[in-house]
Amino acid sequence: MTRYRVSMDIGGTFTDVVTYDEETGRFAATKASTTPDDLSRGVLSGLASVVASPGDISFMVHGTTQGLNAFLERRGVRVLLLATEGAEDTYHIARGPRTRLYDVHYRKPEPLVPRRDVVAIGGRLAQDGSQVRPLDEEAVRQAARRARREGHGAIAVAFLFSYKNPAHELRAREIVAEELGEDFTVSLSHEAAKEWREYERTSSAVIESYTGPVVRQYLSRLEEELRQGGLAVPLHVMQSSGGVLTARSARRRPLQTLLSGPVGGAMGSHELARVTDRPNLIGVDMGGTSFDVSLIVDGEPDVAAEARLEGLPMLMSVVNIHTVGAGGGSVAYAEAGGLRVGPRSAGASPGPACYGRGGTEPTVTDANLVLGRVDPEGFAAGRMTLDQEAAVSAVDRLAGELGLGTTAMAEGICDVANSKMAQAIRTITVARGIEPRDFSLVAFGGAGPMHAVFLARELGIAETIVPRFPGAFSAWGMLQTQIRKDFSEPYFFLDEDLDSGDMAARLAAMEEEGLASLSSEGVVADQRTVQHAVDIRYAAQEYTLTVPLTDAAEPRREDFRAVMAERFAAMHHSRYGHANPGAPIEFVTLRGTALGDLGRAEPEPLEKADGPDFPHRIRPVVFGGRETESIVVHRDDLRAGHRFEGPAVIVEATATSVVPPGYDVSVDEIGSLIIRVKGK
Repeated sequence: MTRYRVSMDIGGTFTDVVTYDEETGRFAATKASTTPDDLSRGVLSGLASVVASPGDISFMVHGTTQGLNAFLERRGVRVLLLATEGAEDTYHIARGPRTRLYDVHYRKPEPLVPRRDVVAIGGRLAQDGSQVRPLDEEAVRQAARRARREGHGAIAVAFLFSYKNPAHELRAREIVAEELGEDFTVSLSHEAAKEWREYERTSSAVIESYTGPVVRQYLSRLEEELRQGGLAVPLHVMQSSGGVLTARSARRRPLQTLLSGPVGGAMGSHELARVTDRPNLIGVDMGGTSFDVSLIVDGEPDVAAEARLEGLPMLMSVVNIHTVGAGGGSVAYAEAGGLRVGPRSAGASPGPACYGRGGTEPTVTDANLVLGRVDPEGFAAGRMTLDQEAAVSAVDRLAGELGLGTTAMAEGICDVANSKMAQAIRTITVARGIEPRDFSLVAFGGAGPMHAVFLARELGIAETIVPRFPGAFSAWGMLQTQIRKDFSEPYFFLDEDLDSGDMAARLAAMEEEGLASLSSEGVVADQRTVQHAVDIRYAAQEYTLTVPLTDAAEPRREDFRAVMAERFAAMHHSRYGHANPGAPIEFVTLRGTALGDLGRAEPEPLEKADGPDFPHRIRPVVFGGRETESIVVHRDDLRAGHRFEGPAVIVEATATSVVPPGYDVSVDEIGSLIIRVKGK
């Protein structure tokens, strides 16, 4: 009988697995080493340690970084791009703005498709979607044969105004299928991004083609191995938008999974905001390789309609996450007489020097071990015993290069890493007019709770929250989300020209399409909903804001234009610090988000403390250059209501939390550690 809800999150160093027992209401979390040569092997290893058989699983969701890694490491397939004749250089012309104005070495982002692999295809549509010239089918056929002859792994098709009329792109796919077979990867721009702006839509299709075969191959292999193991339910995949899809749908639209790994933590923070009644949270996820920052504002995740990776745009709904190369495995080194930390990482193999796998360079984890902030015997639930001498030796060699003592060098490594991570938080808050002191900091990831309080102190944040299972919090967050499908339709009208009845009719049609799409995902009718929004901008401006609607019928209200102008002005003032009430506005894009509830794993209440005492020991930990007697407690020995003062080190299976002097710690009713500045 199926009873477990399971989520899996693959990181650069560890693969996290979280299970929820629907009979007992209890969670369990574990870690397995990531296996870069075959990621499914690490997934199956972690799964086997918490579930006797895949046949016991009632729901499974998975966050993957396969597509993202293929993009970042430039190991996707070779793509042939078919573009409208006369506009075939759009992808390489790109956009004109210099994003780093005073950088004399600035270069435009490197396209994924070289100019020689762009094929001009005859045929033309007008801006309203009407046909000007028919598609040159023979040119498409010759391009398909060239792809086979030259070894291209995918074809991207991006024709002018296909978002208005997809007929030419659809016919191009049919021709490619006739030549290369149904299984050959073809990405159509109107499916990857049904929106205006030719360059961005083309870029979206190219990225999907480039990473798609890698994602499809991985998901197919993982599904097959799980099915052979007895899994009887669909495998779900986390999307960049914060929702999930079945793996079958993800294989059709692999672009949606590109950022699925980091997004789980943002959705965990979203659930934490709900259950703790804290609407404004900054989530920080520090793993072995990277540091990710996300926001929950007014109880909702910060979601955008566009993302950029290494300067290349993608038109899709995505949770805003800012990432820097700073993690427990980040390597510290000397450069030009100064200390540098990251972005290079020791990864899972060989890993930090203290792992004993052959690594010799000092890392952030080694520095924390030297400072006494990591328990060498209890690391990763005792499955790894860290080599203290190797860590000291690695840090000491770097200290000798820079003329410092070993302890000072270790604190310096942590301070530089903390400064880099604090700047990442400022980028997603202060740089956008958001005051971080109005937020609480949520720390997760294997190394996040070890550094979070130091980051909060640098940013003036009074409260840090460490949820249960912090090292597997991203995986836990995946169990709190729901099926999500996003729809969009370009809709250009000045407010004075708007036909409100037509807008309402189009929104209603989009809602019907969204509800129907959830049926194929296995969502029952009474668990389906659709949310609506519209992109608005001031007339003659470039950038838009996505303004929510109450429902599809709202445009039929007599005061609709006035209400939307007021709503847009309020959002504009909140985002940019100013607004221009009364100025003409323009409606640009209609959006619909179809949501399907598949149930959730509610946070498990923690047993209440029967008194103030709890098992602990005292040992020295370095803070501010001095060894300070500190509380060391295992988190399993803490109960709801327990309180104590720092300095302290809280040890658990998936992470270690470090509390410097000057902070109070309390445990709330669901087991979160609430760390506050003493007296606040």
